[in-house]
Order: sequence, then structure tokens, then C-alpha cells
Amino acid sequence: MTVDGERRVGETVRAAERRRVVRPPLAALLPEPGVVTALTWATACRTVGRGLFVTVSVIYFTSSVGMSAVEVGLGLTIASAAGLLGGLPAGRLSDLFGPRGVTVAFSAAGAVLTCGYVVVDGFAGFVLVAGLATFTEAAEQTARSALIGVAVPPDRRVKARAYLRAVTNVGWSVGGLGAAVALHYDTRPVYLTMIFGCSACYLAGAVLTLRVPAARTPSRTGDGPVRAVLRDRPYALLALLNGVLSVHGGLLTVSIPIWVVERTAAPTATVGVMLMLNTVAVTLLQVRFSRGTENVAGAARAQRRSGLVLLVSCLLFAASAGRSEWVAVAVLAAGALAHVVGELLQAAGSWGLSYELAPAYALGQYQGFYGMGYQLANILAPALLTAAVIGWGEAGWVLFGVVFALAGLAVPPVARAAARTVTVG
Repeated sequence: MTVDGERRVGETVRAAERRRVVRPPLAALLPEPGVVTALTWATACRTVGRGLFVTVSVIYFTSSVGMSAVEVGLGLTIASAAGLLGGLPAGRLSDLFGPRGVTVAFSAAGAVLTCGYVVVDGFAGFVLVAGLATFTEAAEQTARSALIGVAVPPDRRVKARAYLRAVTNVGWSVGGLGAAVALHYDTRPVYLTMIFGCSACYLAGAVLTLRVPAARTPSRTGDGPVRAVLRDRPYALLALLNGVLSVHGGLLTVSIPIWVVERTAAPTATVGVMLMLNTVAVTLLQVRFSRGTENVAGAARAQRRSGLVLLVSCLLFAASAGRSEWVAVAVLAAGALAHVVGELLQAAGSWGLSYELAPAYALGQYQGFYGMGYQLANILAPALLTAAVIGWGEAGWVLFGVVFALAGLAVPPVARAAARTVTVG
């Protein structure tokens, strides 16, 4: 080859490399084509609907239906308990018949049940509809986790979950903005429109899920999946430890608002800023923080670090009491930053562990079982955090910080034990 020919080849290669490396800034925010794109649009529709409903629901039930705040709170607690029952059967159905169909079925059922809220006229009806809706939501989440597990290549599942969590945050925010319209007008027709809009979003999410290729978990003769997951003690312990770490979700939504108002000199608006910071950070950083957690060792390290960082956040929140206004704001902001880092690490680690330690023949069942720890945390967190943090003050923050740290430190040895017993097929 001549010198000119070699130069032209070199220039062609370098040009190709530049085209491959340099991407428009917006392209980095877009999902990978194929399965993840289909899941993205389905997730976006579903979470916009969820954001609509959660934002207006309590006001709708109290101001339009006429229920008391105590009745709504008690009903939601009972409904959350019903959600604990949804994961295991949905996981079993996903393993038997394929997770895509199960996801679509429960998502469509959720759309129908959401419409049931428009005929609720008292506590009994509210508990019935909310319990069934929460059951189907938990079942749909389990089936969707199994769908990601079988439709996305193993080395890309965690990244896909991270991306979809960022999409979830955006969807909730968009839904919350839409719900602000209903809260502004505060009339029953507008509230009903929001509820029907939420139902339509759920149904659209179900239809869009059909774009994901159908796939089945491999079958296995011998012991059934139910027996396998219930006797896998290391995996059960990991689900419990993840549940303990997941209690962090109640810090910003339950403890901090009361803490800021009652125990610090910081302005009340600080709470909103902290929540916004959390939402933006999760949206922009979840994918980055999920790197390296695709295997058991990396996922376990992430959860160990999560526990330690959450300890730091709790100590910072405790230190905000008794400070001057701007010092309190600065300390709370530092605590919020530490908290969101712990949250990002906890979530990334949970996906790696829940997938990599689940045998392929029972992937759905294991996802349902692992998710029960998170659901249990959602039920217990409000009461535990209120009693400890608000009742005991700084000592309560320290207590929860130590619990987070101990849970995180326990994850790696338990994960190693689980890895020694996991079977592939």
C-alpha cells in the first residue's frame, strides 16, 4: 500500500472513531434501543400515572369522599400489608407462564382497580379497593423485575434497572406536576379526571409492555420454585438486610419534615429543597452508581458502603439540631447529599444481588421474595422512624445510623454464603 493510501485509511479510521465516541449530549440520556426502550416507555407511562394518583389521593379521599386523615392512614397501612402477599404468587406465575404476560395482566388489573376509587364512599370500600390495588401493584412490580431478568442480558440487567429507576423519578415528577392542577381547582370532577387519567396511564403501560419480547425462565424438574426460595436462608437474610437498608426511604418523607419543623432553626422550605435534590440526583446519577454492581461481590460492596454512608447522613441530621438557621441548613444539605449517595448504592446493590443469586429456573419467585423486604420496610418505617427519631431526638438518629451500618457490613459475608449455594438451572 502506498503512503497516500495508508494516510487515507488512517484518516478514515480516525473519523470513524470520532463518530463513535462523540455523541450529542441528549443521546446519552436516551435508552438503549430494543428491550430497554420498550421498558422505558412502559415505565414512563406507569409512573406518570402513579405520580398523579399519589399526589392527589389523600386530598381526594379527605375533601371529596369525606374520610378522615386517620381513616386514610389506617387504610393505606392495611393496604400495604396486602401488598406483601402479591410478590410470591406473581413470581411463581412468571416462572410458569412467562413474566411479560403476567406483567401485562396485573398492570391492566391495576388500571381497572384504580377506577374503583371513584365509587368509594367510606372506609370499608376504601380498604377493599386499596388492598386489591396494592396487591396488584406489588405483583406487577415482581413480574416486571422478572421480565427484566429474562429479557435483558445478564451483564446489562443492573444498568437497565438503574436507567428505569431514573425514568421512574422523572415520571413521578411529571405526574406530580399534572396533579397540581387538580389540587389548585380542588373539585370532585377534576379529581375524578385525575383518577381516570392515572388508570389510562396504567393501561398504556400495559400495552407498551407488549413490545418487550416474550421470554420464559428455564424449567427444572425436581424441587419446585416455592420450596427452593423458602429454604434459601442466605437469600432470605439478604432480603431482610436490604429491607433494613430500604428504611432510608422514610427519612426524607417521614422524619426530616417533622425534624426540620420541630427540632431545627432551618426554614420549612428546606424540606422541599432536600426532596428536589434527592430526585435530581437519583435521576442523573443512578446509572453511574450502578457500575460495578453487576456481580455478587460488587453488589455486596455497594450495600456495605450504603450502610456506612447512611450512618454519616444520620449523624449529620442529628447535628442539625440546636444550630443557627444557616448552619442548620448547611448541615441538613450535607446530610441529604450523604443520604442520596447511600440510596443510590443501596438500590444498585439490591439489583445485583437479587438477580445474580437467584437460580434461573425460579427467577420470578426469587424476585418476589426479595421484594418483600422492601415492602416490609415501607410498612414499618413510618412508625419506627417517628418513634425513634422524633421521640428520642439525636439518640434516635444515631440508633438508626448504627442499624444501617451494621446491616451494610453484614451483606458481604451473607452474599458469599448465598453464592456458594446458588444453582443455575
